[in-house]
Amino acid sequence: MNTTATDIDVLRVFCAGDGRHGNALGVVRDPRDHPDEASRQALAKELGFSETVFVDDPERGHVDIYTPGVRLPFAGHPLIGAAWLLDLEVVRPQAGEVWVRGDGEFTWIEARAEWAPPRTLRRYGSAAEVEALEVPEPGEWIYAWAWEEEAAGRIRARGFPGRGDGIDEDEATGAAALLLTAELGRALNITQGRGSQLLTAPGPDGIVELGGRVRLEGTLTR
Repeated sequence: MNTTATDIDVLRVFCAGDGRHGNALGVVRDPRDHPDEASRQALAKELGFSETVFVDDPERGHVDIYTPGVRLPFAGHPLIGAAWLLDLEVVRPQAGEVWVRGDGEFTWIEARAEWAPPRTLRRYGSAAEVEALEVPEPGEWIYAWAWEEEAAGRIRARGFPGRGDGIDEDEATGAAALLLTAELGRALNITQGRGSQLLTAPGPDGIVELGGRVRLEGTLTR
């Protein structure tokens, strides 16, 4: 039986300008006690965060990402959170090499929309319609969105993973923001969930930049 304690840094990623909201993230900086996929999946399920990221090589930025129920080759908020916490210039999830830059209070990553897991992008007629939505039954991953101010690229969105793993609504979803940016072909300022903020900008050669604020909430021991 493993009796060694594991420390988990708890972050909020894609916070609003006042530091509130953001999506919860667990970062395991020393994953030696969770060396395989099964043990990592079990810890991610126990923690119950939207995602938990395991840092396998902090020098080269190799990371491994889990929801409470599945392993992910790519996800936006774990990469931004880990890069911010460890001051990395590049992070390397399963999907590929992701470059990082800082810009004032925002941390940005460069990624390809095709790395994002499938999402159903469902447009509504108004922000009020999006805000009034009930959580749908488990099934497809739905990203509900509407223009708040189209000329300014401002969007209201909510994300419903539909996995039946206890995460009924995702507070801030970087992967879906990448997909929506690629579809619309323009920079976006997205308010998601209770008030999280995600910024995006399309770049050359299929690259999309994704940016957000990060704050450290504390440390857990398991």
